[in-house]
Amino acid sequence: MRQGRLAGRVALITGAAGGQGRAHALRLAEEGADLILTDREQHTLDAVADEAAGLGARVVTGTADVRLPAELTTVVDAGVDALGRLDVVVANAGVIRTGTTRAGSQEDWQLMLDVNLTGAWNTCRAALPHLTGHGRGGSVVLVGSIHALRASGTAVGYTASKHGLLGLAKALAIELAPESVRVNSVHPTTVLTEMLRTISPPVPVEELATLYAGFNALPVPWVEPGDVSGVVAFLASDEARYLTGAALPVDAGTLLLGPRG
Repeated sequence: MRQGRLAGRVALITGAAGGQGRAHALRLAEEGADLILTDREQHTLDAVADEAAGLGARVVTGTADVRLPAELTTVVDAGVDALGRLDVVVANAGVIRTGTTRAGSQEDWQLMLDVNLTGAWNTCRAALPHLTGHGRGGSVVLVGSIHALRASGTAVGYTASKHGLLGLAKALAIELAPESVRVNSVHPTTVLTEMLRTISPPVPVEELATLYAGFNALPVPWVEPGDVSGVVAFLASDEARYLTGAALPVDAGTLLLGPRG
């Protein structure tokens, strides 16, 4: 029998093939959870699934675009049919495009709202029939950004989408509390993933570190995906059983430095 804080539970993770999503999947597998993993490309999902299975997890995968509710529902329903239940939801899928209101594009604005905000809502909608109605309760974790807790004038659409995600988490926490479903959000500073490279020049990591030096109060340019996954695992576990509606920064102290434009 598997051991861990999440032994016997099943977790759904969106964006599971990316840097943060992979880290969340492996950490929850280490904690004893079985997994329903979804992302847009099957071959990258399969690689993460193989790693999680190597940790003892039963894993169901399925491709879905979080902007398309029917695709999400198909994956979630199939996963629950195979694994028997759903206890944890990690709405992790996200995109980032930088830009001001005047210089940014309509397409980028809509993409970030559709994926970062509506995608999280779609994920919860697909999962809720399996999280509620059985008396066990559950945990929903929305993965946000430090930009949900402050604003950036050079990432207007991203800031707006993540502020919306924070509001969604708080509203869902109120809605679902009577059914013992907890809803929290986690908000990292810059995380060293491939997403970071898509918004930066293609330069070595050492040069990226110089670009981000001084961004945080602690003397680090960014956090690692595993730093965020530890908080996700905590929020998913019974150790956080009375924590709901919380917004936890994993920010290396960047909020201590005040607002940045």
